[in-house]
Amino acid sequence: MRVVDIITKKRGNILNPQGEELTKEEIAFLIDNYCNGNIPDYQISAWLMAVYFNGMTFQETANLTNSMLHSGDVIDLKNTDTLKGSFVDKHSTGGVGDKISLPLAPIVAACGAKVPMMSGRALGHTGGTLDKLDSITGYRSRLNSDEFRYVLAQCGFAMTGQTKEIVPADRLLYALRDVTGTVESIPLITASILSKKVAEGSDCLVFDVKFGSGAFMKTPEAAENLANSLVKTAHTMDKKASAILTNMNTPLGRKIGNFLEIEETIECLQGNGPKDVMDVTFALGAEMLTHVGLAKSFEDGVELCKKQITNGKALELFLKNVELQGGDTKKLMADVGKRRSVYMRKIIAKENGYLSLDAYKTGLASVSLGVGRSKTDDDVFADAGIILHFIEGDKVKAGDVLMEVFGKDEKCFDSSLPILENAIKITFEKVQTTPLILKTLR
Repeated sequence: MRVVDIITKKRGNILNPQGEELTKEEIAFLIDNYCNGNIPDYQISAWLMAVYFNGMTFQETANLTNSMLHSGDVIDLKNTDTLKGSFVDKHSTGGVGDKISLPLAPIVAACGAKVPMMSGRALGHTGGTLDKLDSITGYRSRLNSDEFRYVLAQCGFAMTGQTKEIVPADRLLYALRDVTGTVESIPLITASILSKKVAEGSDCLVFDVKFGSGAFMKTPEAAENLANSLVKTAHTMDKKASAILTNMNTPLGRKIGNFLEIEETIECLQGNGPKDVMDVTFALGAEMLTHVGLAKSFEDGVELCKKQITNGKALELFLKNVELQGGDTKKLMADVGKRRSVYMRKIIAKENGYLSLDAYKTGLASVSLGVGRSKTDDDVFADAGIILHFIEGDKVKAGDVLMEVFGKDEKCFDSSLPILENAIKITFEKVQTTPLILKTLR
């Protein structure tokens, strides 16, 4: 088997410009040999570009996912006496103020499911679940396989990051995709997401695929294409899966930042969460519960999720997880409502009207404040962020405080405040917006 033959097969020719479907063996040959250092970057780059232009079938994408999955360790959750039942996880394509995983996991676990979550860190304008968890004093977001299983058995959910041993092919391929202009390929995105989710041991998957200015996929049509690829590829791999398309034209919730989003998570679990955050959380939770057979219908699943808030069990499990992963729960609860950066500015409404707030620009400003990263090795500042006093569609008056802005230092406001001012629009008439939850694909 020669690499150049596989490249040209996928690339196609004058008579067959769409190329041909690669076999399971050909894909495995490419991934195995690339990870072992036997295939140079320039050949894999050529193959990535061929995939970018000609795409992959769902079977090809499933075969690529399997090859990436088995390039490293796979967490086995089933061969143990302490872990029983079905394992279900959720993945979000990322957004601004998107802390959904944090209230969702304990809610679903409180209903009786097991929720193994392998999450990521902030990069670009989107936030990262692990950075938010790391803002809790003492919290350990890097667990080995044994620790991951133990926490999962004790409280029904566990949170960890991707280790070097899990799906190393994904890290290698993503680094090349980033510099070869092939990041946006839907089959490659699908394989990247699914390989990590299957490696953590989940039987069922629910995807929160976002669209809009603050999302990776800018239009509902693009988001639906990705959602369809994720769901159908997962089905090809014998996994139960569904996807919900959600709006990311404006930030989720009222708090953006690492500790601020932990704080809003606690508010959600206490029954005081913003409506948009809770609507998406309950929708995803209901899908997860129906997949594992704990809910008879979507509506039943929503009611079960709401019950875990009312009876206090979800908050109890969240705090138990914090404790199991090394966090200081007493300090956490004492910090709620008080922990803020000393560097603060307010943005004031300059006129009367209805507010619009662009998610992408708000996310860019939060990076300048210290919430996120421009490069993978940038530091984040736990106490930076934005508190929104008004949200999309609210009526405001000149002089109202629209938001409080917290930065890592004084200098960061020079770049962040102009971006935030540009993110705000106040109009005479209320702007018609796309629904928060657009549709579900199963």
